[in-house]
Amino acid sequence: MKFRTVALALTLCLISAAAVLGQQSSNEPSIEEVIRRFAKSESDNKIARNNYTFTQDIEFQTLGEGGSITGRFKRVSDIVYDDRGNRVEKITHFPVSTAKVQLTKEDLQDFAGVQPFALTIEDLPKYNVVHVGKERIDELDTYVFEVKPKKIVKGERYLDGRIWVDDRDLQIVKVAGKGVPEDDNNRYPRFETYRENIDSRYWFPTYTYADDVLEFKGGDIRIRMTIRYTNYKKFTTGIRLNDGDEEYPDEEPKQPQVNKTTKPPVVEPRKQDKPVVPKPEQKRDQKRP
Repeated sequence: MKFRTVALALTLCLISAAAVLGQQSSNEPSIEEVIRRFAKSESDNKIARNNYTFTQDIEFQTLGEGGSITGRFKRVSDIVYDDRGNRVEKITHFPVSTAKVQLTKEDLQDFAGVQPFALTIEDLPKYNVVHVGKERIDELDTYVFEVKPKKIVKGERYLDGRIWVDDRDLQIVKVAGKGVPEDDNNRYPRFETYRENIDSRYWFPTYTYADDVLEFKGGDIRIRMTIRYTNYKKFTTGIRLNDGDEEYPDEEPKQPQVNKTTKPPVVEPRKQDKPVVPKPEQKRDQKRP
């Protein structure tokens, strides 16, 4: 009798535990719901970012043996608004490039769209989005998704990589991958972009880093790239702003440099001792309720 009583008690405990776990599981949104909600959050975040001014500092280096710098592309811009409320890029520092490759229109498109990637409701149909797990980044619990374009449309640029989505705000906090498409004469580096919480509400890109070897038929060339987004300030005016992207010139000003489509110089392969570069610590603002 005592054995039956104990067995019955254990059975009831197991049933209760299963019920609790089932209730917890039912409270967890489906992956389809997570994707739908974070795409909506990304659309709102993109519109919000277009109501901010900020500084974008791009440095693109070509490297030689031992990691020595053989050339540099430098461009510092303020993304601001003119008197009519139009979003414009005001270049404040742009010395003549000495990089051993010429940055193309596609590179400039990636600076503006792929590296500070946002997967909005409008862009979601362009991608296959596959959930690959969960991961903790600093203080954040995130959903991890693999993102690949469904098809390539001529003239458009896409991300081929992964995104990390904060499980509370449902906004992208990290992006890793590369811009596509590419061909034999145009290669693009693998990069990582990190976002930080701005004004206790939005997650805006603040830092992009790449250290990669671009493989050309005529030889490989190592590059290092950093992009810093700083001085975010909300644009206050009575003018209503749209959700358009910041625009960049189709081509950079003519500068004496080697064309990217020409055979690049042979450079020593990248060594494993990649320099440690600090990245932003990702955490929510403590003031946030």
